[in-house]
Amino acid sequence: MVRSLRHRNFQLFFSGQMISLIGTWMQNVAQAWLVYRLTGSSLLLGVVGFAGQIPVFLLAPIGGLAADRWNRHRIVIGTQIVSMILACFLAILTLLHIVTVWEIVVLAALLGAVNAFDIPARQSFLIDMVGREDLMNAIALNSSMFNGARVIGPAIAGLLVAWIGEGWCFFANAVSYIAVIIGLLLMKLGPMRAVSKQATPIEHIAEGFRFVRRTAPIMAIMLLIGLVSLVAVPYSVLMPIFADRVLHGGARALGVLMGASGVGALLGALTLAMRRGVHGLGRWIAFSAIAFGASLVLFSFSRWFVLSAILLVPVGYAVMLQMSSSNTMIQAMVPDELRGRAMAVYTMMFMGMAPMGALFAGVLAGSIGAPWTVAIGGIGAMVGGFLFWRQLPKLRFEARELLVAQGLAGEPEQAK
Repeated sequence: MVRSLRHRNFQLFFSGQMISLIGTWMQNVAQAWLVYRLTGSSLLLGVVGFAGQIPVFLLAPIGGLAADRWNRHRIVIGTQIVSMILACFLAILTLLHIVTVWEIVVLAALLGAVNAFDIPARQSFLIDMVGREDLMNAIALNSSMFNGARVIGPAIAGLLVAWIGEGWCFFANAVSYIAVIIGLLLMKLGPMRAVSKQATPIEHIAEGFRFVRRTAPIMAIMLLIGLVSLVAVPYSVLMPIFADRVLHGGARALGVLMGASGVGALLGALTLAMRRGVHGLGRWIAFSAIAFGASLVLFSFSRWFVLSAILLVPVGYAVMLQMSSSNTMIQAMVPDELRGRAMAVYTMMFMGMAPMGALFAGVLAGSIGAPWTVAIGGIGAMVGGFLFWRQLPKLRFEARELLVAQGLAGEPEQAK
């Protein structure tokens, strides 16, 4: 389950990133609660979510190009430093009690712009740390780390927000970046692979989009990710509404709900980490999307706090299994020279569609309420998963050819 940790560089990355991600999740929960406390508006919760992620959708193609043409190691170091500076600004404004919702929107947008470069570079950087043979395990452990932090961070944030306020959560996040920056600086890496720069940047970006569009298995996975991210993933934006108005809790309740979802997501990532090949991942992607939607529908109708927290465990499990399995399949099928640009499209679909969904969810929740908004999103995810499952027989042959080309298919049915 942890075979990729035999690589020293990945050990450094894993330990530093775990600390940093706990701080990131603390900031996410504290920021959502701060916006809700200042405004009480579901619409403005959606606006902040939109501002934080729409730059990812707009700038990810440039971030993917950078990951393929420049040194990924240096890109990740730079993005972590800038993220730390932005967290410091938010902490200072909040601790001085002068922060406004529009300053939060601006800082969220700036962080989104940083993430547009960080995510494709960081995802593509995994193969530089562990090699192709341990790539799938590294992706799964990276997801496990992300969701382990998702369990711990919200729980800590719920307590700290209720005890000493949101500002100290933002400050703790800023300090946590030091760990990952130190880990990155201690790495010893070989020479970076040289990439031809004869084509213009626009031609390189277009090449990445053409590859995804013409490769049916990758295109189908991307479309499902985009649909689920648009209609269902924004449920998390409405969690403060559920914690306060629906379930009559507070900041601590919000931390528990987000933590419960994180427990499920951690279990989903660990489930993937136990796998050694890509056999059956297509079915996993389809069924996990359906399970995610069904769990969301059940959660939306719960009015009992304990039951709601329990239902968020399969919600987190299914969405993480879908997204991590999709990430693994895409990286397994894409050639190295297109990896950064392919992961940029993945980032656009996964994190870039979410802001539009967050804005729409905020508006819709103001009209029909948060429970019905989440239920509609869950139904959309179920429909998408079913349609993907129906397409699997047509996609398997081409997927198998791509896996053979990358040396990752050792049996005829590997891509099922």
